[in-house]
Amino acid sequence: MSVLRDKVDYKLYLVTDRDVLGERDLIRSVEDAIKGGATIVQLREKNCSSVDFYELALKVKEVTLKYGVPLIINDRLDIALAIEADGLHIGQEDLPLTVAKKIVGKDMIIGVSATTLEEALLAQEQGADYVGIGSVYPTSTKLDAKSVSLEQLHLIREAISIPIVGIGGINEENVTDLMKTKIDGVAIVSAILGQEDIKSAAEKFIIKMNN
Repeated sequence: MSVLRDKVDYKLYLVTDRDVLGERDLIRSVEDAIKGGATIVQLREKNCSSVDFYELALKVKEVTLKYGVPLIINDRLDIALAIEADGLHIGQEDLPLTVAKKIVGKDMIIGVSATTLEEALLAQEQGADYVGIGSVYPTSTKLDAKSVSLEQLHLIREAISIPIVGIGGINEENVTDLMKTKIDGVAIVSAILGQEDIKSAAEKFIIKMNN
């Protein structure tokens, strides 16, 4: 593990999606995003073989290690263990958090997706390091995502003490309003990786979030 679990900065949480990148190189794009201010990276691969995911994850890890940024693996506990990633992110239909924690041990960051206060409270109770709440706004990268209003997000923020990352349809125009809910960070896909200048797109988010 390259980072301390209690020192993670969730502010600009980059989530990868090669469909959004098109023909552009994922490794280069991740590095550009980190140079622009991404503080944590989640590698999400839904449509590739285990060996391809493993090899890609090793390459991404080289970049995140270089910049001291945590690497989170989406869903795939086996890949997270195989490359000794900094963390694992799981959904409500993945392996239960309590089981995942027993397998990965106490040093690995574990985040959980949630759409309700009840799910967020349970994740905290079971030992999640953070929760990803959403979808806050409509998103094209996860068409089946349930929606969470800013009011609901604010209620969840008041109810739990672990870090919260807002997920879904977040862009430069709405991120300022979203941060008023006092969440710890935002998960971004298209609004960074879908832009022509990835580094600049990340920089603009940091500026907006710091204002």
